[in-house]
This record gives sequence, structure tokens and C-alpha cells, in this order.
Amino acid sequence: MKILRLEIKGFRSLRDVVWEPADLNVVIGPNGTGKSNLLRMLQMISIAAKGGLGKYVQSSGGMETLVWDGTSKEIEFILKTELMRESLTYSVNMTRLGKKSTYYITFEELAKCFPVERKNRSKPLRLLYRTENEASFFDEKGKDYVVQEESVPEDETLLSMSGGLVPHNHYVRPFQRQLSNLCIYHDFHVDSEAKIRQSIVPRPEEIVEADGQNLMSVLHTLYTGNREFKKDINDAMLAAFGNDFENLDFSPVADRRIELRVFWKTRKRPDSAADISDGMLRFLFLLTVFASPSPLIAIDEPETGLHPSMLPIVAEYAVEASQRAQIILTTHSPEFLDAFGESKPATTVATWSDGQTLLKKLEGEALEYWLKEYSLGSMFRSGELESM
Repeated sequence: MKILRLEIKGFRSLRDVVWEPADLNVVIGPNGTGKSNLLRMLQMISIAAKGGLGKYVQSSGGMETLVWDGTSKEIEFILKTELMRESLTYSVNMTRLGKKSTYYITFEELAKCFPVERKNRSKPLRLLYRTENEASFFDEKGKDYVVQEESVPEDETLLSMSGGLVPHNHYVRPFQRQLSNLCIYHDFHVDSEAKIRQSIVPRPEEIVEADGQNLMSVLHTLYTGNREFKKDINDAMLAAFGNDFENLDFSPVADRRIELRVFWKTRKRPDSAADISDGMLRFLFLLTVFASPSPLIAIDEPETGLHPSMLPIVAEYAVEASQRAQIILTTHSPEFLDAFGESKPATTVATWSDGQTLLKKLEGEALEYWLKEYSLGSMFRSGELESM
């Protein structure tokens, strides 16, 4: 699945924005301009697809903290995507109940949008539809299957219920699964008490969770079971830490538990996960995330805690990952922008105006003219990127 266009209204600082992401994206802008809110919106959309939207809103402090300026009456998003070479549009409206922090879903629609040249089928074909008073799934011939009103929670999406209710349809379930598997990362804690520094009981996992604390389980699964991944990790560690690096190892400790250890050629004693540096943990986190089978990977400020020499390696892995997934990275680092070299990720600038976030995607002749003489990083340092 690929996101072609995202329209957002009334969510946090995103009062009314339209964004068309590319395969590889960087989002820049001063602190407080709302870059992270774009990732939070994507996270909420993913949660809405898998189920748990009500819990997410509650844990976030209710609708008052999520709506623009605490006063908007609703949150609305329209997501245009490409799935199986078809264009699908998914729309949801969450309406606030008075001034309260609760809400209910007043509109939801997933539709297949046909190209203009198919004149005999110019209207969208609904795949699911829901209002305050009705809810239906549709088969691929357009026949509707009404869902009983009492079986549809007012604070959860109809899409999240598609598991056992969808009639013969090739799009709804794959769309739901893909949207549920968006990987959005805001905070990755590496303090001495963090779960990632502790021994684990291994289990097969290939996707790093939002808080990153299952990293060791995913790293163990991929490093011990995928030769290509193991080679990529070893090559990256050698590039980042020099030829003294030997390999990673997952040693048994007690009660069927294992722990990560890093072996060095010139030292007899390896470093355990409790001992290795914050930067190394963050580096391994990024490399593992970029190997994820997710259709979209978004990371807030991936340069945090990394030595500048690691940034070209991270950029290289991001570029490679963008061949099979959409990548979205927010950053404040000119060095990280420069690390992409000739790859030139699509660049979006977030600015703040009249209490809301504005997003401007830099493209066209003006940007190309500047890039003939300057790098993205040097333009960022000079302020030219943000003023375009």
C-alpha cells in the first residue's frame, strides 16, 4: 500500500492540511511547528484500522487535547492510497460530543476510485459505508450487506471490524491489514532501566513496536534467521564502529532467556545489552526498523543520539527501504540531510502561522536550481529551504 494523498482537518495543530508524500520523505521545520503531529495523525489512522481508537483517544487526554486549539468540533481525515494497483480512498469523521472529551464516528467510507478513462464506471465503488444511522459492507458487484447497528461501537471504525463481516471482496481486508501495519516511531528509550537492555524470552517477531522495546526479540528473529539481514547488520556495524567489530550474539542466560552481546576482535569479554552505548542501541534500532515488512515507516528525528559518522549509513538504509515501503523522517539535522547525497528525498517544510501548522512540499524548478549548486543541508543551514 502507498499513500498518495492525505487530507487532515482539526487534528492538533493540523487545522486544515493536504500532503502528498513520495516514497522517501524528510519533513523539516523549527521546533513547535507540528512536524510530530503529522506522525501522530498517521499513528491514529493505523490504530483506527486495527481497533483501539477509543482507548487511544482516552489515553491521549480525550478529544479536547486532540482537536485543533481544543475547540474544533471534529477530526476528519481523507486518505487516498494505492493498493494492488487500484486507487482506494478512506474517509473518517470523528465528531466531538458537545464540549466533552468523548466522540462518535459520524461518517466512514472506503471506496474504490476508477480512472477517468473508464467512462462507464466513473463513480467510486463503495467497499464500506457508515453514517450515524447505518453501516454496510459491499461486495465487488456493489451489493450491500447491512451491519446491525448495535454491533458497531460508535467510537470504533467499521474497518477495524472487517475480520468476520466482509462479503466477497478482494480489497477491504488487505487494506485493513496494510493500514494496521504502519510503523510510527516517536520515542525510543535507551536508559539503564529500559526493557531493551534486559534479557528476554525470545519469540518470533519481525516488526518493532511503536515504543521500540521489543527490539531485542525482533533483532534476534532476523539476525539468527535471515542471512541477508545478518550480513547487512554486520556490514553496517563494521562501517560505524570499525574493523574491531566481530559479530552480535544472543547468549542464553537463565529460564529460557537470552541477552544481546556484542563481540569485539581485540577483547575477550563481549559487551552485553546493559553495557553498550545509547548510540549503538539507537543505531541497531534504526537498522532493524528499516528492515520491517511494513508498508510505511515513519521516524521522528532519527539522528537523535547518533554520531555524525553514522548518518550516511542510516540514510543509505532509508533509501534502500524506500524501494519497498514509504519512508517519512522528521529532522533538524543539516548533516542528516547532506547524508542523502544524490538521492534527494522529497522535502516538506512545516511552518507555523496563525496557530496552525502549514505543510509545503518543495519541488519544481526553483528547488532543482538551488540543488545544482548547494546540498539540502547547506540550504537548511542558510534558511533557504524554509523560505522557499
